Amino acid sequence: MKKVGLISLVLLLCLGMSVFAGGSRDAEVERIRFATGGVAGVYYPFGTAIATTVTERTGIPITVQATGASRANILLLHSAEVEMALVQTDVMDYAWRGVNLFQAEGEIRSFRAVAALYSEVCQVIVNPASGIRSIADLRGRNVSVGDVGSGVEFNARQILEAYGITFDDINRQNLGFGPSADAFRDGRIDAFFVTSGAPNPAVVDLALGRDILVLNVSEASAARLIQNHPFYSRYTIPAGTYRGQTAPVSTVAVRATLVVSEELREDTVYNLTRALFQYRNEIALGHARGNDLDTAYAVQGIGIVPFHPGAQNYFREIGALR
Repeated sequence: MKKVGLISLVLLLCLGMSVFAGGSRDAEVERIRFATGGVAGVYYPFGTAIATTVTERTGIPITVQATGASRANILLLHSAEVEMALVQTDVMDYAWRGVNLFQAEGEIRSFRAVAALYSEVCQVIVNPASGIRSIADLRGRNVSVGDVGSGVEFNARQILEAYGITFDDINRQNLGFGPSADAFRDGRIDAFFVTSGAPNPAVVDLALGRDILVLNVSEASAARLIQNHPFYSRYTIPAGTYRGQTAPVSTVAVRATLVVSEELREDTVYNLTRALFQYRNEIALGHARGNDLDTAYAVQGIGIVPFHPGAQNYFREIGALR
C-alpha cells in the first residue's frame, strides 16, 4: 500500500508540474516559424537578428526560414506553413485586395500587421549622358522595370502612371537589379528601377565605375501616387548615398513590414512587439537595419491591413496609436 501510495503521489506531482509548465492553452509558449527572404538579401539577415534577440529576451522560440520574400511569404502565411513574415506594404495591399501579384489567388486576409520596420526606397537610376533629367523624359527610352511580376515592376508601372506614362510608352525590359546594372554598363538601357534599401549594393557597385543620376519624383507626381496608392510615402535619399550624388533626392518608398498570422495569440504578439522596440539596440548589433526601428514610423504607411490586436495594444499603451 505504501508503494502504491508513493507512486500515486509522484503521478499527481508530475501532473501538477505539467499543468504549471504549460499544460493549459494560456501557459503554452507559441512557436513561430519566420519567413524572411533570400540569404543574400536584407530580409534574411535582418530577420535573423530580430529572431535571435526576441527569442533571447522573451523565450518565444522563433525559427528563421530563407524564402522568396514578400509574395512567397504571404502565401506561406496563408497556408499556415509559417506564423510570421517580412513583406513590403505594397505586396500586403495586393494580397488583401486580391489584385496584381495576387490576381490568381484572390483576396488573402489571413494575416495581420505588426510594425513597419524600414523603408524600401523607389530609385530610378539613369545615365547622365542620355540627357534624361526627369521621369517624364523616360518616354521612348530603354528602361528596365524589374523582373516580370515582381513588386519592382508594379512600383515602376505606378510611378510612370503618375507622370501619364504607360509601359507602352517605353522600350521596356524586365531585368533584376544585377542584370539591369550590367545592361546599363553595356549601354543597352538608359535607365532602370530599383526598390530596395538605399544604398542598393548593385547601384553602389555600378556607380564606382560609371556616372549615374538618381531621378527625383516630383512633388505633384508623388502626391498623385500616394493618393492612388496609400502604401507609398515620401522619402529623401541623402546626398552622398552614391558616388557622384551631390544633392539629396526626393522620391517615394514602400515599407518593409513585419506581419503575422491572425491565429497567433494576442499575448504572444504583444510580447514580440514590445521586445522588437525595447531591445532594438541589440537587434542593431546583429544588423544595421535595427537602427531604423522606431515606434512612430512603425504605425505609418501600413495601408488597409489591420494591426494584430497584440501589436495594437502595445502601440496604444505607449501612445503611438490612439
